[in-house]
Amino acid sequence: MIDPHLYTVAVHAGTEPDPVTGAVMTPIYQSSTFVQEAPGQHKGWDYSRGTNPSRDALQAALAAIEGARHAIAFSSGLAAEQAIVQNLSPGDHVLVCNDVYGGSGRLFRTVMARFGIEFEFLDLSDLDRARAAMRPETRMVWIETPTNPTLQVLDIAALAEIAHERGAVAVVDNTFASPLFQSPLKLGADIVVHSTTKYIGGHSDLVGGAVMTDDGEWAEKIRYMQFAAGAVAGPIESFLLHRSIKSLAVRMEKHAANAQAVAEFLVEHPKVRQTFYPGLPGHPGHDLARRQMTGFSGIVSFQIDGDLDAATRFVQGLKVFALAESLGGVESLVNHPETMTHASVPPALREELGIGPSLLRLSVGIEHDRDLVDDLAAALEGI
Repeated sequence: MIDPHLYTVAVHAGTEPDPVTGAVMTPIYQSSTFVQEAPGQHKGWDYSRGTNPSRDALQAALAAIEGARHAIAFSSGLAAEQAIVQNLSPGDHVLVCNDVYGGSGRLFRTVMARFGIEFEFLDLSDLDRARAAMRPETRMVWIETPTNPTLQVLDIAALAEIAHERGAVAVVDNTFASPLFQSPLKLGADIVVHSTTKYIGGHSDLVGGAVMTDDGEWAEKIRYMQFAAGAVAGPIESFLLHRSIKSLAVRMEKHAANAQAVAEFLVEHPKVRQTFYPGLPGHPGHDLARRQMTGFSGIVSFQIDGDLDAATRFVQGLKVFALAESLGGVESLVNHPETMTHASVPPALREELGIGPSLLRLSVGIEHDRDLVDDLAAALEGI
């Protein structure tokens, strides 16, 4: 369950009454530049690519809910990831979990690899293989847990220890769990990254990303990369994200409860071959998830009994779930990874991971759980 204290933290973190008007919410400082009292003398803000009061408030809230000393808010999750990896050098080696978000894999394979950084994709649930894959030039271990879309659960503490034994840093993409259900920094990770578009934003109305860390040196390097390259969260997005954080705890509680109900329905349905959800006792990562997570979040994936035509008929038969990319919003979505979010993954790797025509990923929203189950049941009957 969510730490009860976090309900209060989420509501109040980063928020101070506006000293001029008494406004409860931090205003939207929609300004690109700020007047200086004298050359080089200002009130803490000079140009919004560097700092902005709306973004500062958001970053304070992000750090508080993640339990981190530092938070840096970006214009997207991939911009946040790029700023981390841009601190590496030609010849460096990065060990990446093979079931990584398709956009992350595309960034690594087609953009950053061009600059001489080697990315090795490996099943990091096999700790012996992970340890054996470490090299003298390994600088980073990239962990995503639960993974997207097959919901593998990776051992953050063990992988962080493997990274640290060889002088590498452990980075965890915590997007699926959210800061409310998983605390990678407490488990030994060095850097946490989020697509704040997802659960932290929670309303499918913005795009954003964030990096959180306790390491001051890494925080400075990432801030500098952001300032130099410019992928900052704008004032309006910062305001919206800060607003969303206030309801994060209650939303995540409902997401997880609904996802559990959906998963328990799917795992018993005769037209479903396999259901992936860490909250199911039969999930191979269930015991690990119970140890390192405080809740199982709201993503459920499953293999339908049929081919692409059957999957298409199923998604077209849904009334409450909408066919769309992304996840983590209050509304329920269904996604076909092979043709949508993970189309850029090399076909051989998709086959190895089981990302095929029959795999579907649900982002379970906060509607009534019975309405969601009934919607799935009716669509399954139609195939």
